[in-house]
Amino acid sequence: MNAPYGHTTTQAPADPDEVLGRLGGSWGWSLGFALATLVAGVIVLVWPDETLHVLAVVIGLYLLLAGVFRFVTAFARQDGGSRVTAVIVAVVAVLAGVLCLRHPLQTTAVLSLVLGAYWLVSGLLVGFIAIAGRDMPHRGMAFAVAALGVVAGIVVLAFPAQSAVALARLVGLWLVLLGLAEVAAALALRSLAKRPAPTRARPPG
Repeated sequence: MNAPYGHTTTQAPADPDEVLGRLGGSWGWSLGFALATLVAGVIVLVWPDETLHVLAVVIGLYLLLAGVFRFVTAFARQDGGSRVTAVIVAVVAVLAGVLCLRHPLQTTAVLSLVLGAYWLVSGLLVGFIAIAGRDMPHRGMAFAVAALGVVAGIVVLAFPAQSAVALARLVGLWLVLLGLAEVAAALALRSLAKRPAPTRARPPG
């Protein structure tokens, strides 16, 4: 029905919750973060002899990006508990990134502690989401990424690097492995999104 003369119809603004939910649940968003993780890992591996300051900046920026990613994906969670857990992961990532970017804390021991603690805590929380979310479309891949994060956190915390070069090689290797696992998870989400929705059979008569 047309609006009366002199009046224009205005479309209601999109709900930010719905916009962030669609973005966080898209496979492209997951793939973008996976590629960013891979790039960070490759940078650290290619230039392992850079100063500890550069390593701290790369790790800090990666953790801040991870916080943004986790915060947006939280809106794609339908379950309230899973959404709160995802927000907690985002907050932990942002706090860890800020700690890495602080100049007084740029030591090998502190960087290992911050990054290892983040990987361990985030891996456990993401694993909880994967276990609790029975309707999660890519549950198996999410659990695999979470398990890899837990292992990375344990390795970094249990065997702290004694030099910036050793830490760079260890962090770069784990970032590449995590990035590859997240790429696989994003592609699994893409194949699921392309799958046609099941149709209900009509009742006889």
